[in-house]
Amino acid sequence: MTALDRLKQVCAHSEDPSEIAPHVEEWRGSYHGRTPLLLKPSTTDEVSRALAICHETGTAVVPQGGNTGLVGGQIPFHDEVLLTTARLNRVRDVASDHIVVEAGVILAKVQKAADDAGRFFPLSLASEGSATIGGNLSTNAGGVNVLRYGMARELVLGLEVVLADGRVLDLLRSLRKDNTGYDLKQMFIGAEGTLGIVTAAALKLFAKPAHQATAFVGVDDPKAAVALLDRLQDATGGLLTAFELIPRAGLDLVLKHIPDTREPFAAPWYALVEGPLTPEMLGDDNAVLAASEAQRTALWRLRESLSEAQKKEGPSLKHDISVPIASIPDFVVKAVAAVQTLVPEARPISFGHLGDGNLHFNFNVGDLSKRAEVARIVHDMVRDFGGSMSAEHGIGTTKRDELVRYKSPLEIELMRALKRTLDPKNVLNPGKLISA
Repeated sequence: MTALDRLKQVCAHSEDPSEIAPHVEEWRGSYHGRTPLLLKPSTTDEVSRALAICHETGTAVVPQGGNTGLVGGQIPFHDEVLLTTARLNRVRDVASDHIVVEAGVILAKVQKAADDAGRFFPLSLASEGSATIGGNLSTNAGGVNVLRYGMARELVLGLEVVLADGRVLDLLRSLRKDNTGYDLKQMFIGAEGTLGIVTAAALKLFAKPAHQATAFVGVDDPKAAVALLDRLQDATGGLLTAFELIPRAGLDLVLKHIPDTREPFAAPWYALVEGPLTPEMLGDDNAVLAASEAQRTALWRLRESLSEAQKKEGPSLKHDISVPIASIPDFVVKAVAAVQTLVPEARPISFGHLGDGNLHFNFNVGDLSKRAEVARIVHDMVRDFGGSMSAEHGIGTTKRDELVRYKSPLEIELMRALKRTLDPKNVLNPGKLISA
């Protein structure tokens, strides 16, 4: 009996090309893969049994959540078996300070379960209606609330993980304090399924913010936006939840391509800010404060539609980078100039999480032939500014080869040693994040 035949006996599966097709294409159409078999486990035990077979037979397997990743980490490129966590979709427990969910639970469902319990789960992304918790943790997702609540890894209390050989590592604790040696769960957060498959997580819940307002503020440039950020953080006692930067050019694309959107007012740049704000804090006629949930939703739609609008506009060069917040204005000026020297027609669309130093530093272009040269220019400049060439999207396939340029040799050595220890046969998401 072949390995694939044995895997078919473990759990629900599909070989139907029409069912498999959406799983092997990245949503932007940048990556196309192939797989002979789609596994659809519904329990941790089924994942365990499947990985035991894969380990024994040397069969490579790619785990996939909601397929919303942007760097190709969830796509099988070399006929690997594809394992979707979509049927691991149960909310196991909700308490006052934590929630326990399986890896295939959609992020929006976690938010709603917390809200129904009178609590707040702060991880929030544009793709939260389809992204899964397992994928969020495997890429260490960021989103709009990092400013106050931190990245995905900071929201995790415990994990349940199936290792490459099928053993189940039960770290599913809900303790706020556990000082008993190595914090093993952190190895799997941001590891993109290369060290183990997350099957469940215990996540922190918070009290709902007592007073939360949303403002759309016009600013002259990123330097003015950083000054506004500092001023509002001081005024709120550091309680801002989100601070998003939006360029005029980006808003124009949203108004052009996204139905039922409208311009609040004209400005060169905008900041979308959320926190315990008052009109007095804003102190600016060039600002609107949402007066209802409908208005708040409309303002956030302008921000969350930027990626979709840029996709509809045509080809683009995308960079998910972070630099120290105070350096963002200088970085934008210098990096835009450097890119346009190489590609004069490149139109900059830089937007994102200014409050935590993370920009989606993008350009609309007619020709993608210089993608690699542009990435090298941008990422070298990010390094010179003391930043990171991957802030929240991960490494996947897109940035795997670049990783060795921007990480120290010792860091790469230790990462490879960890991979060899936990996955000696290289069956878990091979070729992603780091070469074995």
